[in-house]
Amino acid sequence: MPGVSSFTEFLSRTAPELLPGRRPLPPGMATDLAPHATTIVAITCVEGVVMVGDRRATMGNLIANRDIEKVHAADEYSLIGIAGTAGVGLELMRLYQVELEHYEKIEGTMLSLHGKANRLATMIRNNLGAAMQGLAVIPLFAGFDLDATDPDKAARIYSFDVAGGMYEEDGYDSIGSGSLFAKSSLKKRYRPGLTLDEAVTLGIEALYDAADDDTATGGPDLIRKIYPVVMTATAEGNRRLTDEEAAEVTEAVVARRRENPGG
Repeated sequence: MPGVSSFTEFLSRTAPELLPGRRPLPPGMATDLAPHATTIVAITCVEGVVMVGDRRATMGNLIANRDIEKVHAADEYSLIGIAGTAGVGLELMRLYQVELEHYEKIEGTMLSLHGKANRLATMIRNNLGAAMQGLAVIPLFAGFDLDATDPDKAARIYSFDVAGGMYEEDGYDSIGSGSLFAKSSLKKRYRPGLTLDEAVTLGIEALYDAADDDTATGGPDLIRKIYPVVMTATAEGNRRLTDEEAAEVTEAVVARRRENPGG
């Protein structure tokens, strides 16, 4: 059915075995058999929304990857970050990008931001069987709503549970094993009316705090020059900070922590 606006629905009818949640799995838990990705932070600001992700993936008590990229553009005005089983998460993220592009080509228009979040919730729900065997993926979705009647509410953040439940967050949110510490940091520092630059700094500081207490979250690696992935979504579209820009903000955060290691 080439006219179907949902690429995922088209696949489910023509080649369901290609969907992550439709593949047969052996019995038992697979939690420790695949790398896991953490931690993602999203923050709203005056210009739009900022999403920041650390670079570490773990497998049990081992570091599986030091420079994985967990934050990506979903489309021109929205961002997606993944936590959980890294391989499944990256595949789901790529499928979601195709889903949004396919809809736009078939319908000739872009889905609303809320509609994009609903599509993502359905894809997560379709992975429930694998999630129950330890291959769970929990994304964080954020973007700039071009249809918002109130400019102050154009930046929006959506979180999800493993069963596909969707929740709109107010101001900020974080997912992954370090999210408890990142949100505790944001709870004290976040305020409405942040500028884009302030939100970027706040997101990197929250990841620093998460890495300080959570072994699965990777802090900035100044020796290897591995810094968080930082992306923004505004009325002008999305943008990824260059490595040089991310390094400048991160190194400033680290310098301040040298003077005050406790916070």
